Amino acid sequence: MAPHPFGLEQYLWYNITMQIDIFLSLGIMGMLMILGGFLLIQTHKLTSDSLLYDVLNFVGSTLLVISAWPARQWPFIILNGVFALYSLKDILFIDLRREPKIVRKA
Repeated sequence: MAPHPFGLEQYLWYNITMQIDIFLSLGIMGMLMILGGFLLIQTHKLTSDSLLYDVLNFVGSTLLVISAWPARQWPFIILNGVFALYSLKDILFIDLRREPKIVRKA
């Protein structure tokens, strides 16, 4: 068997660091989505029953679950899994007939 062109140690280190970087990047994107939704509510740009807020929470929580999976961080996975499922329920069963709430100006 021919040796790996970069050497086995460099190959393994590259694969490990790439995996960490991918999962870290997914976690950062998820965190930014959840914080973005939170800040939009705090600044009265969105209401908590808006579709955009539910989508931001669903995608952000799902990315955080994926990010935490390799380390098997079960409390974090369960917490964000519940958030993702609850947001998905709101997305799937949205009442399109409801009147959008007027956001009060601060």
